[in-house]
Amino acid sequence: MSLVQARRLHLAAQGLLRPPRARARPADVVAAIERMRLLQIDSIHVVARSPYLVLHARLGDYQPDWLDQALAQGRIAECWAHEACFVPSADLPLHRAWRERGAHWAQRHAERMHREHRAEMDGLLERIRRQGPVRAADFPRADRGASGWWEWKPEKRWLEALFALGDLMVSHRERFQRVYDLADRVLARLQPPYAPSRATPPELRRRFVADTVRALGITQARWIADYYRLRPAVDEAELAPLVADGELLRVPVRGWDAPGYVHADLAPLLDQARAGTLRATHTALLSPFDPLVWDRARALGMFGFEYTIECYTPAPRRRYGYYVLPILHRGALVGRLDAKAHRAEGVFEVKALFLEPHCKATPRLLAEVAEAVARTARWHGTPAVRLERSEPAGLARALRAHWKADQA
Repeated sequence: MSLVQARRLHLAAQGLLRPPRARARPADVVAAIERMRLLQIDSIHVVARSPYLVLHARLGDYQPDWLDQALAQGRIAECWAHEACFVPSADLPLHRAWRERGAHWAQRHAERMHREHRAEMDGLLERIRRQGPVRAADFPRADRGASGWWEWKPEKRWLEALFALGDLMVSHRERFQRVYDLADRVLARLQPPYAPSRATPPELRRRFVADTVRALGITQARWIADYYRLRPAVDEAELAPLVADGELLRVPVRGWDAPGYVHADLAPLLDQARAGTLRATHTALLSPFDPLVWDRARALGMFGFEYTIECYTPAPRRRYGYYVLPILHRGALVGRLDAKAHRAEGVFEVKALFLEPHCKATPRLLAEVAEAVARTARWHGTPAVRLERSEPAGLARALRAHWKADQA
C-alpha cells in the first residue's frame, strides 16, 4: 500500500479520519478511550488539559465533565501505562498484573520511596483506611511559596508512590485534582467487575503488542514498544509468531524501509485503505500528548512531521513555543500553533501559527483550519480568537478575515 493509504488507515483506527457524524454522548468518551486503549494525562492547562483536547479532536463539542463522570462511575480507571493514563476498566487487570513486574520507571521510583519512608506511607494508608479518600490538597505545606512537581510536599509524593505501587487508586477527580482511596474500594465498583488477570508475563506482553497494533491501525515494529512503554523494544522476530497465528498481518508500505503490521480485526479497514475508499476529511487541533504525535519517530515516519513537545524545553531553546498544538488537515499534519486560553476574558490567543514549508495555503485549507481553531475556541469557552503572527506572514491576515466573517 502507499504511504497515504497507510496514513488513512492509521487515522481511521485512531478516530481522526473524518469529523464526528453525530452529536457526542457520554458513552462516546469511553468508546474513544477503548479505541485508543489509553488516554495520557497531563496537568498543563494553558489551553484545555491534554486528555480533554485529545477527546475534542475525536468527538467534537462534548462536555468535558463526561470524562470525570466516567472515572467516578468506574467505566475507566487511572494507572501507569505509556505515562499516567486513563484506561478502559476492562484493561485494568492487565495493567495491574504487568505492574507487578516493576518494569515502569514510576514503579521503581515508588519502591525506592517506600523503602525510605515506609513508616510515613504506612501511616498515610491507615488514615485513608479509617477516614476515607483524600486529596493532596488536604495536607498543608510549610513552604507556601514553592510550586512545580519537583517541589511536591511529602504527602503528595507518598500518595503518588502508593498509587504507582497499586495500594491506592484514584476514585474520582475534583477540579482535576486526584482523590485517592484504597485500591480495594475503587476496584469494587469498576464496570465491568474487576477480576485479577492470570496471564503470564509473556502473555501480557503479547496482548499489549497486539492492542498497540490495533490502536495504531498500521505500524512498524520499532514503533510498538513506546505505546505501553514495553521493554525491551519490539522487533520483527517477536512479531513473527503473531503473523504466523493470523493475529497480525504483514503489509509492505511504499517508502518504508520496514514492513507495516495491521491487526487482523482491521482487515476490512485495510481492504478499504488499499482500494482507496478511505477518505480523510477531518481538520482538528491536536494535543501535544495525542497518541498520534507523542512518538516523534512515528510522527516523522508516518507524516513527515518533526515534532517536539517544547513545554519542557528551556524558553531560549524553543523553536515554536510553549504549548504547541499540531494541526491535522485531511490526512496530513500541515502545521502547528502556539496557543494560550485566557478564560476570564474569553480570548483564545494564538501567539504564532506555522504552516509546514511544503504545504500550500489553499482556500480550503485556510477555511478549514480557521474553523478548527474557532471550533476549539468556542468549545473551550474562549470564543474570541486573537492571532499574533504566522509563518508565512500572509497567513495571519487570511485567517483573521475568516474569523471576522464568521462573527459578522
